[in-house]
Amino acid sequence: MTLVKDKKVLITGGSRGIGTSIVKSFVENGADVGFTYRSSAESALKLVDECGGNTKAYQSDASSFEEAGKLMDQFIADFGQIDVLINNAGITADTLMLRMTEDQWDKVIEVNLKSVFNLTKACLRPMLKNRAGSIINMSSVVGVFGNAGQANYAASKAGIIGFTKSIAKEVGSRGIRCNAIAPGFIQTDMTDQLDEKVVENYIANIPLKRLGTGKDVSDACLYLASDMSTYVSGQVLSVCGALNT
Repeated sequence: MTLVKDKKVLITGGSRGIGTSIVKSFVENGADVGFTYRSSAESALKLVDECGGNTKAYQSDASSFEEAGKLMDQFIADFGQIDVLINNAGITADTLMLRMTEDQWDKVIEVNLKSVFNLTKACLRPMLKNRAGSIINMSSVVGVFGNAGQANYAASKAGIIGFTKSIAKEVGSRGIRCNAIAPGFIQTDMTDQLDEKVVENYIANIPLKRLGTGKDVSDACLYLASDMSTYVSGQVLSVCGALNT
């Protein structure tokens, strides 16, 4: 398939989980892909080897404004332009509010929300120059309806939704689209470590009666990055098996 053939795509947090599925899907669909990682160099280099083609890995901390700017400069130098930005980097630090530390709050907000500001800010000038671009921000259904023990994570993901809608209105006249994806319970290496009964309880609340896959999310990203969605902007696409209904 060639849904995003020759598009220059930057994906944050691409070395594991959902990010890896997105990287692979975009390469398979003809894109030239750069992705970031923070510390998992071995996984990142392995992914580059698997994907082949014009794929590059960048060690970069998306929560750092300075590093985000340097990353964008290097990406443009390597690929010539940026057509698609996928802000996927994210972490959790789950605990009840009474036990949550300031550091747990700050770190989740920095990595999940500030990183979206950092990379979006960095990509806008080259996209404005081209008068085209698609920005895709990874939110979560938790950012829509909340979840006990995840106040920091829910706040960061809800913030992404408001940010997305605002950016879509700011830059739409220049041909730039901005959308968010809100995954539900997706099967990753983290969910694989959960107790089987916990997973069964999750599935019982999902109308489609299964966890989502990385491909479910990467397919949504492909749609929003491709020319199939040229009139779609400022939207939140839930990929959750009807959990958020």
